[in-house]
Amino acid sequence: MNKENEFYATGRRKSAIAKTWLVPGSGKITVNNRPFENYFPFGTARAIVKQPLELTNTADSYDIRISVLGGGITGQAGAIRHGITRALIVANPELRIELKRAGFVRRDPRCKERKKYGQKGARARFQFSKR
Repeated sequence: MNKENEFYATGRRKSAIAKTWLVPGSGKITVNNRPFENYFPFGTARAIVKQPLELTNTADSYDIRISVLGGGITGQAGAIRHGITRALIVANPELRIELKRAGFVRRDPRCKERKKYGQKGARARFQFSKR
């Protein structure tokens, strides 16, 4: 493995963390040592992951190795998108303007709101009874 042509970045979304390595290659994506199509069975998650590659026309330029943990399918897909975006910027800083304009550079800060005491959930309340 040639380390000088390898670009690393970390992506985060909700409670998911994705470690992403880009290596010049043919466009093969591996997630947790599994083929990309097997790891994400839904088309929407696959589309989210491929967005930065399609925007910058680099889908066939890099082999991508991803290690992702935590969160669910959507959170992991968002974390991978963020990781790929940051790795592309490390590989080619000129792509930053295009990726930033699309909104992929900024980490999505939204996460689950905590449950409050004396309540059913974060916002939900127990049913009020007058009598």
